Amino acid sequence: MRGLHAGFLTGLVFLLGACTVSPDPGPEARAAAELLAADINARSAYYGASPNQTEPDIRLFARVFERVRSDYVRPVHQDLLLAAAATAIEDADPGPGEIGGNWLVERAIKGMLESLDPYSTYLPKDEYTAMKESMRGRFGGLGIQIAAPTKGGGVLVVTPLEGTPAERAGLRTGDLITHVDGKNIMEKSLREVVADLRGPVGTRVVLTVERESSSAFDVPLVRDVIRMDVVKWRLEGEFGYLRIASFTENTAEDVEHAIQDIRQNLGGRMAGLIIDLRNNPGGLLVESVAVSDAFIESGDIVSTRGRKSNQHYRATTGDIAAGLPIVVLINKGSASAAEILAGALKDHNRAILVGGRSYGKGTVQTVIPMGHGTAMKLTTARYFRPLGDSVDGGIQPDFEAEDDIQTERDEGLDRAIAELSRLASL
Repeated sequence: MRGLHAGFLTGLVFLLGACTVSPDPGPEARAAAELLAADINARSAYYGASPNQTEPDIRLFARVFERVRSDYVRPVHQDLLLAAAATAIEDADPGPGEIGGNWLVERAIKGMLESLDPYSTYLPKDEYTAMKESMRGRFGGLGIQIAAPTKGGGVLVVTPLEGTPAERAGLRTGDLITHVDGKNIMEKSLREVVADLRGPVGTRVVLTVERESSSAFDVPLVRDVIRMDVVKWRLEGEFGYLRIASFTENTAEDVEHAIQDIRQNLGGRMAGLIIDLRNNPGGLLVESVAVSDAFIESGDIVSTRGRKSNQHYRATTGDIAAGLPIVVLINKGSASAAEILAGALKDHNRAILVGGRSYGKGTVQTVIPMGHGTAMKLTTARYFRPLGDSVDGGIQPDFEAEDDIQTERDEGLDRAIAELSRLASL
């Protein structure tokens, strides 16, 4: 399943690796760029643009090409990369003011990267800025995490984020979006749909939605600034309840403060902890590792395996929950960095999992600045749980407890409290 976030192009259904500067291209990459230049110049001339407009971005294409050949998670033949770039140029349909070689080079880069997998892409300046803002927990958009369905067209709602226009409008996990402002999107790519959904804060957009057991209906939304309070807590009797909506900057620090507040409000007598990761689409690798480390005393948290290096992230001494029982809530909207935390706590026998099978995304994306405010996002590694398992296909909970939309009860939370009560009494 392909995943993106409609509020900001990069989404939270991926892991961010370390940002590194792209090296200068080698001879093979320069030769590939020269081959592509002829196509771009011919197409530019067709649109009436000057061929010399392509020169700066041809060098950009060469740098991206070099990075893909050297760092992508698996080897890719350069002929396939060039073919994808050429196809993107042939399919290009510039609008008013977009005609020119630079625009065509960006289309070639996007086409090449997006042919690799659902998560690799090129980020122009506005998209890269939006991604960085989202990692700080503040961005503009609708607050929808979306994915391509396994069959047919349109896009699926993976989850509406809490407190956003999407949630307030009543969008649900599993909704299929078929039209945006009356225009059919069934044949569009996921990223084209994201471009349709994004827009200035305060502007209106109407989504046509198909939902199981009901006919299609329209959902009007107004784009807003999405401010994510990613860590929330409350008391459930003698237990603490910790909701982590995603993994952005300072999530681990916020979790530590939340645990302190829970203890203080319980007079230091917390009997156990519920960590709710349902509909948490992921985020920053380092923050997920840091949160995992807060509860695990030693051993691997996660390991990554790429073409250039393998890395183990290990726990350090200390457990902010002091060994108290933990139950983690997951569902099909729990992805990526959320699966790292859930998998680490499960493999270390530090928590039991309740809910539904998680999303199942086991790859790491590295964001690589390309200069002039742009970047590329490239899948560079796969990650594995402490016991060596991949999360591809999802993590199965210890106890299944799916919510019934016909009731107002939170069946998952009810089961979590029951299991935590059992563990606390042992």
